[in-house]
Amino acid sequence: MDNMTKEKGHLFLHICCGPCAAYPLQFLKEQPDIQSVTGYYFNPNIHPYKEFVRRRDALQVLAKQQSLPLQINNSYPLEEFLLAALTAPDGRCQYCYEARFRETAQQAKRQGFDCFSTTLLVSPYQQHELIKETAERIAAEEEIPFYYHDFRPGWAEGVRISKELDLYRQPYCGCIISEKERYYKAARG
Repeated sequence: MDNMTKEKGHLFLHICCGPCAAYPLQFLKEQPDIQSVTGYYFNPNIHPYKEFVRRRDALQVLAKQQSLPLQINNSYPLEEFLLAALTAPDGRCQYCYEARFRETAQQAKRQGFDCFSTTLLVSPYQQHELIKETAERIAAEEEIPFYYHDFRPGWAEGVRISKELDLYRQPYCGCIISEKERYYKAARG
């Protein structure tokens, strides 16, 4: 296990949504160096609010089915997120990863977890190297290890699991800008 300091670790897992959590949870439960996994839903990037709720609720279904301890941060700082994302010098995705991983790392450390990770590492649509670099930097700054694993080979398995459980599968990354990119492009033909 990369960056783990204890033989058996308690991992705090940032979860963006139920479908993206399906495979990583399966994988992590099979790892001998992971003693427990607790999920953390913190996603101020998801817009509109109805979408935020749909994703949260789908994750709760998965958590119940998987007996996953789950913490939910229901804060919804829409205006703060949009202002920061639209003016971020390194781009909105960098800011989005930074905000979510920083909060996750701080919560993990505060609650005594051994490390943190994110289900964003499963998506072939995310900026994988940027996720890894951002999380590793935050881990060093917050002094809590980041558990890195490339979950992308399990993407299809996660899709299968989420369909089998009839979980809501979202059609865009999360922020209103990604929603525009998904649908506006299609509308223009």
